[in-house]
Amino acid sequence: MQEEWELIEQLRRGNKQAYTEIVERYKGKIYAFLYRMIGHSQDAQDLTQEVFIKAYCKIGDYRPDFRFSAWLFRIAANHCLDELRKRKRLPATTAEESELVHENTPERILLAKEQHEVLHEKLLALEDDHRVILLLRYVEQLSYKEIAEVLSIPVTTVQMRIFRAHKKLRQYMIPVKGGGPVEVREV
Repeated sequence: MQEEWELIEQLRRGNKQAYTEIVERYKGKIYAFLYRMIGHSQDAQDLTQEVFIKAYCKIGDYRPDFRFSAWLFRIAANHCLDELRKRKRLPATTAEESELVHENTPERILLAKEQHEVLHEKLLALEDDHRVILLLRYVEQLSYKEIAEVLSIPVTTVQMRIFRAHKKLRQYMIPVKGGGPVEVREV
């Protein structure tokens, strides 16, 4: 695999193979992020394609002093939030089948699945700015500084939003069949 910076430079010169390589590297992460934001598979697929088209058109704006993935997530987050604002509706609350954590007993598997579904529904119920910040932090594992860059906000605002999002999510969470509340880290 070529180094990321070489690919970006080739893409800037119009190399279509470099674009294909970048899409292949990041499409899974971008799709997963957008799916968690939107809650609907087809919409997430459409938005993922649009994000890569925007990235291609704006590749000249990319500055190498930031991680490319953070720049790409900024485009994805902004595009998704714009789309949600345009729709002026809440995202779908039904979750598609999600991967299960492999555990010993069928009972534990069912419990984990139920907890994951509840968490997914509660994440979709959060305000957009709270949901995006939790996904960037815990799913994409971006640092506070990277999240600040992606969302164009100060680091202190990132910290405040994460705190408030945790608080709101804890209010939403209820025990599932005798289990305790689901932690955010299980997203």
